[in-house]
Amino acid sequence: MDWLTDTKIPLGKTAETIFDWLQREGEVFFDALANVMEAMIEAILWCLQTPHPFVIIAIFAGGAYALQRRWQISLGVVLGFLFIINQGYWEETTESLTLVLSACVACMGIGVPIGIASAHRPRMYQVLRPILDLMQTLPTFVYLIPAIVFFGIGLVPGLIATVIFVLPAPIRLTHLGISTTPTSLLEAAEAFGATPRQKLWKVELPYAVPQIRAGLNQTIMLSLSMVVIAALVGADGLGVPVLRALNTVNPALGFESGTIIVVVAIMLDRVLRIERK
Repeated sequence: MDWLTDTKIPLGKTAETIFDWLQREGEVFFDALANVMEAMIEAILWCLQTPHPFVIIAIFAGGAYALQRRWQISLGVVLGFLFIINQGYWEETTESLTLVLSACVACMGIGVPIGIASAHRPRMYQVLRPILDLMQTLPTFVYLIPAIVFFGIGLVPGLIATVIFVLPAPIRLTHLGISTTPTSLLEAAEAFGATPRQKLWKVELPYAVPQIRAGLNQTIMLSLSMVVIAALVGADGLGVPVLRALNTVNPALGFESGTIIVVVAIMLDRVLRIERK
């Protein structure tokens, strides 16, 4: 077997060379992207931390009722946030929600248009499919290495790694919703003289709303699952006490912070869940 290892394919060296070239030639681009990400993060964080917590709770409860039309969901949101305040994790929760909301803005803003384009171009989706598979199966810790190289330490590299990991979900579900639009609906729209743009906005997108909403749900839940990993690169939020508990072998702190993450996940899932009627 020595003859096989002697001719090792230089995969790692090639990746290192590419990263060095990107870091050297793309410094201006990565700095500009980091500035945009930081501005978005700071704006969302300001909106969540500046008002009184009860104001934010009321906004989330109202949004939950607007989406689900069930007062029980809104009551659950209120009780969940009150529990978070009681445990003293309000600031960490708002920081994690900032990461989640920032990832949603980036992933839905990129993923939905790509999903629409790939649904109209089957060959494009055939090219994208192995790339999306790689993005979802590659260990998330691997994303942190180039993120640190290009963006340093903080919320921005955590957000970049989260976006790379989460982006396939809205792309796949948007593609599914658009590509499964019944042919009869499209033919009826064409019979009435609808243009391709009108078919997209008035037929395909309305039909694909449940799948796109499911993509948003998956984006939020997957982003929340990255809070602990993002903490490894200096991102604030609920992942920080989890790592602190792990480093100090503190079961009380670990159980507290882990429970808060579960409470946030349950609230977001219930608010965005699509009920089958």
